[in-house]
Amino acid sequence: MATPINTTYQAIQKRAKELEGDTVRFLCELVRTQSFSGKEEKVAPVIRAEMLRCGFDEVRVDGLGSVIGRIGRGPRSIAFDGHIDTVYPGDLSQWNFDPFQPKVEGGKVWGRGTVDQKGGVATMIHAGKLIKEFGLGGEFTIYFTATVMEEDCDGLCWQYLIAEEKLRPEFVVITEPTNMNIYRGHRGRMEIQVDAKGRSCHGSAPERGDNAIYKIARIALEIEKLNERLRYDPFLGKGTVTISEVRSTSPSQCAVADGASLHLDRRLTLGETKDSAVAEVRDAAARAGYPDAGVTVLDYAEKAYTGKVYKTEKYFPTWCLGEDSPYLRRARQAYQGVMGREPLVDKWTFSTNGIAIAGMHGIPCLGLGPGNEVYAHAVNEACPVEHLSGAVAFYAGLVASLGGKT
Repeated sequence: MATPINTTYQAIQKRAKELEGDTVRFLCELVRTQSFSGKEEKVAPVIRAEMLRCGFDEVRVDGLGSVIGRIGRGPRSIAFDGHIDTVYPGDLSQWNFDPFQPKVEGGKVWGRGTVDQKGGVATMIHAGKLIKEFGLGGEFTIYFTATVMEEDCDGLCWQYLIAEEKLRPEFVVITEPTNMNIYRGHRGRMEIQVDAKGRSCHGSAPERGDNAIYKIARIALEIEKLNERLRYDPFLGKGTVTISEVRSTSPSQCAVADGASLHLDRRLTLGETKDSAVAEVRDAAARAGYPDAGVTVLDYAEKAYTGKVYKTEKYFPTWCLGEDSPYLRRARQAYQGVMGREPLVDKWTFSTNGIAIAGMHGIPCLGLGPGNEVYAHAVNEACPVEHLSGAVAFYAGLVASLGGKT
């Protein structure tokens, strides 16, 4: 017998809470299974097995290695996305415990990836179990994409899904950490290289040469000043640029540098584009006195664990879901129903797969995920247990709301 309309959210919330221990169990299993970018081959079977255990109608692995689960065969398609790779733990002496031996303590699950973002993966899959149990899918085909290589190249997995797998849902929920708020966008980003050429000579007589390091240093100071002139958006904030690496070349350490380069991390707010950002860097080089400096948008061409290389340019566009979006309205309704309070609607500071889904392909996105993003990539990473059941309930409730079952 169908659940009465006025109690659907309460029933979903209650069932998500009952499953909380099992969701914790699955998250711990994911944390124990190390899966860095391009090295997710051990965690993919764990995810596939859990999808099948939760009653998914189909589970497959794509050419890059992402695990794609499906529920339903309706004419409308939506998707939930979470990436299965993590960053490395860094200096282990800074951790209070082994980051790959998860523990449940103080109302939190502790370990690498609990926040960024295996907590989101665990909860979206267990939300699928609820969607099946409550018969919420209705007219939808619902995909659950456990995606690879996001930490190395956000959005690459969805470029592949859309172009090669022909997966193009009408709407996508990103399960990256939001501290259980609803996020509707974030700034884009680019990776840019600036090159200066010099002329080498023996270091004992530097006046005979032309030191590329001095050139690149002057350009670097103009890049710093560029921050003062970048565009501002009232919601997403200001565009930024920072130098993340400086390199140089010379015949030896007793020689004047014949080449030097900067690696730039450029964050793009609304209204900023690849062309405008490149033009600003060229202008900064000209202001430094070197209009002939090379300015290049870099490429990504690393190998997936499947052996496939799927090259892309490191330009990741800005995206933002409108405040009047019907998907946001339904998300608010579902949040109020399962959480019993109004959501905070905000934005991510960092970048997600939304840069491909919404930024490149215009598919509406919003996000909610367990854990606070301030703990992403941090030591002693931990996700509140209550966030896990809350996220499960929200995802299932959102499907109910989109399908008119509430």
